[in-house]
Amino acid sequence: MADRKASAIWEGTLKTGKGNMHFAGYDGPFTFASRFEEGKGTNPEELLGAAHAGCYSMALSAGLTEAGFPPEKIETIAHVSLRNVDGKATITRSHLVSKAKVPGISVEKFQEIAEATKLGCPVSRALGGVELSLEAELVD
Repeated sequence: MADRKASAIWEGTLKTGKGNMHFAGYDGPFTFASRFEEGKGTNPEELLGAAHAGCYSMALSAGLTEAGFPPEKIETIAHVSLRNVDGKATITRSHLVSKAKVPGISVEKFQEIAEATKLGCPVSRALGGVELSLEAELVD
C-alpha cells in the first residue's frame, strides 16, 4: 500500500482570501466563493468527489472482474453535499451515479456487486460519517 500527500495554502481572511491546492501535477485555486457560492475555482468537496468517483470506479472494476465479468468501461460521478449542520459547514452526503458497460452480466448480479462496492471502496470507508447513496446502471 502507499502513502499519498497533497498540500494547500490559504492567504488572507476566510471571505476575501484565496488559496491553492496541489497534488501530483494538479494545481487548483480556491476561494470562499468557489466553495460556498458559485465562484470560479475548485473546492475541497469537488476534490473529495473526484477521489470518491475514481475509487468507486476502480473498486467496481475489481469486483466485476473477480466475479468473472471484466468491464469495458465505468463512468462515475460523485455529487458531494456541503450543508449547514448545527451552525457548521458539514459534508453530509456523497451520491454516486455510475454507468458501466459490462458484457454478459445480468442486471441483478451487476446491482449486487455495485451495491457491495458502494460501502467497500477505501474512500467510502473513509467517509463513514457521511450518507452514501448510489445509482448504478448497465449501459450498452
